[in-house]
Amino acid sequence: MITYRDAGPGDGAVLGGIARATFIETFGSLYSIANLDAFLASGTDAAYGAELADPEIAVHFALSGGNPVGFCKIGRLKLPAETREPAMELRQLYIFRPWQGVGIADVLTRWALDTARARGAHEIWLSVFTENPRARRFYARHGFVEIAPYRFMVGDQADEDVLCRAIL
Repeated sequence: MITYRDAGPGDGAVLGGIARATFIETFGSLYSIANLDAFLASGTDAAYGAELADPEIAVHFALSGGNPVGFCKIGRLKLPAETREPAMELRQLYIFRPWQGVGIADVLTRWALDTARARGAHEIWLSVFTENPRARRFYARHGFVEIAPYRFMVGDQADEDVLCRAIL
């Protein structure tokens, strides 16, 4: 059975661990060790703990047997998106492979949309890797429209992402 809970200020190590592990599982083979290490270096447990202390950041965990198997993080808009509306950003949505395809991403995405709306946002933005068609289809099903290209940096490697927006 999957359960869900909001992250608290003391969850920096939990969030850091799952964020690094799921990123490596999903994208690790795309990068040199140097670029992957450079990217992951900014995601220390302390850095995630500081994020969780920021009232503008919200994180929701999916748990199996009490252990985190996925998470979603939203916060104020940082992407270079042009908007006049109050907006937020879906910054991370990752689920370990064995738990993909069982509805966790749908629950976490609905949480992100509902939480952004409750915080007064009229839009929510994200970036998605252009070579991840499964994720692109998923976000489209949840109302995200592809708007513009975006370069996502991992170390000194620039990946081609696309900025997406959903109206809340």
